[in-house]
Amino acid sequence: MAIFSGRSNRPLAEAICQALDVQLAGADILDFPNENIFIQLRCSARGQDVFLVQGLSSPVNRNLVEMLIFLDALKRASAGRITAVIPFYAYGRSDKKDQPRIAITARLLADLIVTAGADRYMTIDLHAGQIQGFFSIPGDEFSAFPILVDYLVERKIPDAVVVSADLGFAKKARNFARRLDLPLAFVEKRRIGNDPKAQALTIIGEVQDKNAIVVDDEVDTAGTLTEAVHLIKQNGARRVFTVCTHATLSHPAVERLRSAPIEEFICADTVPIPPEKCLPNFKILSVAPLLAETIARTHEGRSVGEYLHDTQ
Repeated sequence: MAIFSGRSNRPLAEAICQALDVQLAGADILDFPNENIFIQLRCSARGQDVFLVQGLSSPVNRNLVEMLIFLDALKRASAGRITAVIPFYAYGRSDKKDQPRIAITARLLADLIVTAGADRYMTIDLHAGQIQGFFSIPGDEFSAFPILVDYLVERKIPDAVVVSADLGFAKKARNFARRLDLPLAFVEKRRIGNDPKAQALTIIGEVQDKNAIVVDDEVDTAGTLTEAVHLIKQNGARRVFTVCTHATLSHPAVERLRSAPIEEFICADTVPIPPEKCLPNFKILSVAPLLAETIARTHEGRSVGEYLHDTQ
């Protein structure tokens, strides 16, 4: 087995290797002045079971092209089997043709990954489950929510209620609430008049005098999340905690989160958060043990489903 890493989330790749007690395989990755990317493996991959850790976080398009070039380099180095480990899958919202004359980019990415040389894929908390069907190769989608749930169980937040940041996340929020054995509420968003942007207007459920745990899969500009937090506080919640898997934190997310009445912002490390974006109330939990165990089971031909059933 050999584990390689691109530049998108090297700390996570190193944590995976530490959990597996293996050395991260080396590669030279260079940017030429014309922005072309050059990748050369420092060791042989011939006949090996190779795992490439490369998320599609910012800069998204550079990290995507880097992953494709890396996969091609591994294929041309005669790797026995190549698994693309993608902690964060970008373009997940472009999963259907819901407007005229647009691309289904999530499907396009899947085709590119397969064409570049991947034999399998692994990813965490896709924006939509049907994206799994876009791949013509076998793969596994995991959820970081058991890790987040375990932390909240240890946190022992009294008088808590789980709140879905919007109705589109209602099913996953319901599962989250069931795992914690807590009541559930929803933030309803609607468009007013000709305004193209939906606004958080009402809460379905009871948050008065409760400690709210707001859940979502991805926090990008944090507009939906912080609107929900302010509305929950206006409706009488005592404290507000937020939970997400992917903290992509595009501008102006940090400014919004800094000014919002959030006691603790809990997320996974599927996307690296630079120090300048990491606020004092951030709690970052690692998915490295989850990925390490599934990589080991995949390499050894053991059931991944049994492990996920035990953890989830």
